[in-house]
Amino acid sequence: MRPARSTSRDLALIAVFAALIAALGLPGSLYVFGSSVPITLQTLGVMLAGCILGARRAALAVATLLVLVAAGLPLLAGGRGGLGVFQSPSGGFLLGWVAGAWVIGRLVEVWPRGLAFSWGFVANVVGGIGVVYAFGVPVMAHRTDLTLVRSLTVSWAFVPGDLAKAVLAAVIAAGVQRGYPLLPSRDRAHQDPR
Repeated sequence: MRPARSTSRDLALIAVFAALIAALGLPGSLYVFGSSVPITLQTLGVMLAGCILGARRAALAVATLLVLVAAGLPLLAGGRGGLGVFQSPSGGFLLGWVAGAWVIGRLVEVWPRGLAFSWGFVANVVGGIGVVYAFGVPVMAHRTDLTLVRSLTVSWAFVPGDLAKAVLAAVIAAGVQRGYPLLPSRDRAHQDPR
């Protein structure tokens, strides 16, 4: 089996979602309870990318954004950019975006009946919260000299907002999929009469 090649449609979708995630940083960031990691809307973009694009394209969209950030473009909330952001307490969360988008996309792809709100929400919680936190919390602990337990406790402040983003992303993605199916699994379903 040959590896999947990117088509011009794939490249356009990857670019659009990288831009969407960057645009969601424009409202800025919020630091709560003295946390060194900001709350932003950009994780909503990561969840949307996973739900709408599927695993490969979503991970590529997030990776594209992060490469541009590493090159110095101020595309993160608060106008942050450059290699230094990956050394900050939020660096693990940023890297977790790539894995989280891939997991969300993969979970949505394996769902046999197209994207339903409930499954989109579950995928967003698992990938957009669970996976992202699994990368972010240990790095935050290391960078801030907090224990892992203390960093996890501090991170609970993010959970209500992230759950709201998971709901919103699932609602939007389910609507988009009904109107314009983009996921590879949906593309195959239209071609395969089974």
